[in-house]
Amino acid sequence: MTPEPTAAPAKQAASFTRELRDFLIQLSIALHRYAMYPEGHPSLAPTVDHVLRLLGEVLAAQESLSLGVARNQLVIEGVATDPKHPVLRDLAARLHKHHLGAVKISRGAQPNELHEFFKTVAADPDRTGQPVGLDPKFAERVWPRVRFYSLSYDRLRFAHQDTALPADEEARAVRTRAAQLWLGLARAALASESQQGKDDRESDADEDLDPTEVAKAIDAHGRDQAYDQVIVGYLLQIAEELKTGQSVESTALRRKVSQMVSSLDQSTMSRLLDMGGDAGQRRWFLLNASEGLAAEAVLDLVQAASDTRTQTVSHSLLRMLQKLARHAETGRGRRKVTADASMREQVAALIRNWSLKDPNPDEYRVALQRMSTSAPLFATAVDQRYLPEPRRMLEMALELDVTGPAVERAVDVLLEKGELKPMLDALRAADAPTATRALRARLASPGQLERVLAQEPLDVSLVDELLQHLRIGAADALLDALIAAENSQTRRLLLARLVALGNDVGPHVVGRLTDKRWFVVRNMLALLSELPALPAGFDAAAYASHADGRVRREALRILLRDPATRERAITLGLADPDDHAVRLAITAAARGCPETAIPLLASRAASGGNTDQRTAAIRVLGSAPHAAALETLLTLAAPRRSLLGVKPQPKSPEYLAALAALSRYTQDPRVRAALAVAARSRDPDIAAAALGTVDEEP
Repeated sequence: MTPEPTAAPAKQAASFTRELRDFLIQLSIALHRYAMYPEGHPSLAPTVDHVLRLLGEVLAAQESLSLGVARNQLVIEGVATDPKHPVLRDLAARLHKHHLGAVKISRGAQPNELHEFFKTVAADPDRTGQPVGLDPKFAERVWPRVRFYSLSYDRLRFAHQDTALPADEEARAVRTRAAQLWLGLARAALASESQQGKDDRESDADEDLDPTEVAKAIDAHGRDQAYDQVIVGYLLQIAEELKTGQSVESTALRRKVSQMVSSLDQSTMSRLLDMGGDAGQRRWFLLNASEGLAAEAVLDLVQAASDTRTQTVSHSLLRMLQKLARHAETGRGRRKVTADASMREQVAALIRNWSLKDPNPDEYRVALQRMSTSAPLFATAVDQRYLPEPRRMLEMALELDVTGPAVERAVDVLLEKGELKPMLDALRAADAPTATRALRARLASPGQLERVLAQEPLDVSLVDELLQHLRIGAADALLDALIAAENSQTRRLLLARLVALGNDVGPHVVGRLTDKRWFVVRNMLALLSELPALPAGFDAAAYASHADGRVRREALRILLRDPATRERAITLGLADPDDHAVRLAITAAARGCPETAIPLLASRAASGGNTDQRTAAIRVLGSAPHAAALETLLTLAAPRRSLLGVKPQPKSPEYLAALAALSRYTQDPRVRAALAVAARSRDPDIAAAALGTVDEEP
């Protein structure tokens, strides 16, 4: 994966600005919407425009933005997003499932490029069976200003193993995280843009991946942001894994990464450590690495870090660490253990107390001020991760009954941490009408409702509280969630809350009926059938001829509600090939059968699809005083003739139902003759039906 080289670009550190945060969140929301809506949906074009506007703000001072992709987080110039952030975690997971290692968006990106990018990545590879990064035509799916780089490592060997790792999904699922991390790092280091879209067999061959070769590949690569994003992303994850991993593969990973780090040029490692200029992030990485890597590799990292941003280490301390590392690697017995522990203890103390000598203190203070006033979107050092200021700011605002920009920023920070429910609880308990009213309006927004609805399991109480404030403003978010819901219980909960919004939700529902998916149309019609009144101008007859029987049933239920369309609905249902639709029409006819439906009802009574259907149709004919109904009943109840005379038909549900129905027409001599034959039957059920004393089912 080697994007076009750039001519010594100036370092542009990823600033923790509100613009960057808003862009990443909107990028995740855009992919979520493209996954829900069909192509051409009216909601997609505004989504692309919104992303383009935010992208323009991010790229106002730089030519491009590169996003490295890890399993649960993004890496922007070496700074990793918080893996606990739900929206950005979802964005990283979507890209990772497509085997993408990095995404690069340049200034001047066009709407059609973003549209194609969203459409491509929004497709779930679990359903399509084809991740973008494994697509043989991957090279053709690169646009001038929106580019992504695959991270495929299915056919790589774990170094020094005799057998290639299998490529099928089941085999990949049983790999440990340690093996996955090494394979991903090795594949990212050796990949090149010229290999994008080729068969993995051409690029991976059958060679073992030696850590020294991986280091050479990283050294030889040009200083490209997208490439470095991927490498740094894996190094961050590997450092965390080595801190706690105790498995056999973790030991193998420790050995290989240690060898790779020791083989890297000093300038290369300094460049990777310097990405983003985030001292807290670098300190966190070095602390984890100092506990997990081999002693010599730890020392190499310390020396590389000392060249970064003038974080120097004295020559005396460096010589002492080198001596301890040498004893830790080559010593024996207790001396080896003591030297190793002492070296790591000294390195950890050095890293924790390392100060940053800044030749430009004024600019550094400005950067710190900007970071402190922005939401903590990115994972930072442990001692900075749990700052109490946002919560304290909210408590002070409620105590003093005041609001302002600082309070709103604190609320935004808490929202990103997923603390919506605790904040709503605090607002309910507070005696601060002014602040409560303003903050509740900020919390109870359609966007917040979308986030709550996207979580599983669904927090029903939180949804209901937001609905109290949003009311009809929640309609679109609820409908989107209903369309995306896979759990039947969740769908029932959402349907009930949409119905509770009343007739005002009708126009929003009708707007979703343009969706081509049958289950979406079915759910929308079912929702309309529950409303007190239908939207003005809506006609369900158009859906009574839908290709899917489940959609036709819901359309019939709506048509049966209106006296003006009831007769048409019954005739349509009786002629429908779907058994459930026929049953629906027969049940409606039992409460009043129109004359136009008698021929269709007679046909169902004589040759319906099953016994229940035929019996139900016969009972309805018995309550319809019509000549065609009588003729059908006489045919169904006619006695059998033989050489010995006439006798009743063999007992069946249809025969019993026909006899019971004919008992209402005793004024006709043909009916009396048929009933007389049946009344002489030795079968008590047949005799009882002929005498009209049988208990009929409703």
